[in-house]
Amino acid sequence: MDDYACLKQKEKEQRGRRQRLGRALGQAMGFGAGDGFYHLPLCFDGLPPKLIKTINPKGSLLREAACTAVAAVPASGKPSTLSTQKATAMTLQPVPPAKTPARPASSNPVPFSAPPAEGPVRHDWTLEEAARIYHQPLLDLVYQAASVHRAHHDAHSIQMCTLLSVKTGKCSEDCSYCSQSAHHHTDITPESFKNVEQVLETARQAKEAGSTRFCMAVAWRGVREGEEFESLLAMVRGVRQLGLEACASLGLVNQAQAKRLADAGLSAYNHNLDTGPEYYPKVVATRTFQDRLDTLEHVMNAGIGVCSGGIIGLGESPEDRVGMLHTLATLTPHPESVPVNALVAVKGTPLEHRPPVDPMELVRMVAAARILMPRSMVRLSAGRLGLTHEAQALAFLAGANSIFTGDKLLTTPNPHQTDDAALFNSLGLRGRPSFEALKANHAAGKTAEGSG
Repeated sequence: MDDYACLKQKEKEQRGRRQRLGRALGQAMGFGAGDGFYHLPLCFDGLPPKLIKTINPKGSLLREAACTAVAAVPASGKPSTLSTQKATAMTLQPVPPAKTPARPASSNPVPFSAPPAEGPVRHDWTLEEAARIYHQPLLDLVYQAASVHRAHHDAHSIQMCTLLSVKTGKCSEDCSYCSQSAHHHTDITPESFKNVEQVLETARQAKEAGSTRFCMAVAWRGVREGEEFESLLAMVRGVRQLGLEACASLGLVNQAQAKRLADAGLSAYNHNLDTGPEYYPKVVATRTFQDRLDTLEHVMNAGIGVCSGGIIGLGESPEDRVGMLHTLATLTPHPESVPVNALVAVKGTPLEHRPPVDPMELVRMVAAARILMPRSMVRLSAGRLGLTHEAQALAFLAGANSIFTGDKLLTTPNPHQTDDAALFNSLGLRGRPSFEALKANHAAGKTAEGSG
């Protein structure tokens, strides 16, 4: 192909990408499917003054160049619809780009046919399909994810969960991000195993504060038979008797132990993959990625819901993030919930000097998870304190429908309850009923979950 043909092909691809983004922007602003900002970065004759905007998308398509347009009103004074107007070039006023890592060449937007918002839930995603979803221009990705989200969930309903550390510190695992590892020298003060009544009192307080799920975490390699495990089973039974969903994060678990947890009434078992299979050995050396998958299999075989996600900001590549999402999205069934964590760099850990995660990268993970696993709860987890209300709002739009409440997640800070209440009020969000309440309403013929 000669130089001229290459140039024309490049222009055609860029025009196509602008048109797809324009359709998403136009429809998001309430225009019909035939309307939209089709010629970004261009403006339209007759654009109503109220729609004059400063466009400053933050993502791979336009980076962070801001374009300011002054729309001309036709001589007739009667603005016509966007779909019938001719585009005219406008003046570009670039804003200096933020110092964020450039996306790899392999992630350049390519023509992509989005999966339908409604349809059968897939477990046969290929790695290439997952990558194409993840690497779309961010606004396209969020738009698609929001459509999928509203097809499967009440978009105004957010699951509120509380996480308690039942045993803190002195963990034998060497997870490079964790403040509780005995391999690292952090400021965390180890705490012995809490008694059953202590835990149930915290669960009562969580319920009063609006939580419908109570998760208990233990810092150890895996479940140990004996008095401590018996106490954990009593905690699970007690939490369920309070009318809360019970979740546990206890490390590795074998099939017999998973069965006992199921018999006690455990609703979900948290066991994050952390990252993709290729990068995992650089994060944890004391157990393997396959160990993680084996535990998930034991939990699923016992009939317990799987809660599994990961962390971004560990030094992994976008391909590693896609690998983790692909692993989760090809499980049968999908995890009932997918926590999306941003690294909270803790002094004394090997990752203490990692830079903060770009909030838009967290939104990208949420959106991709929502499309790949449409019926799962997607949980904004660790790192939420570093997100503005605007960033959290975009994550909720992209499909996040679960958060952890309370001032602390195990050993890291979390937004205060009053801050979350203000955020919910400003966005028109509400707490989600428990799964049991939803089932009861459904059995009674009520509609507890709608399209939003």
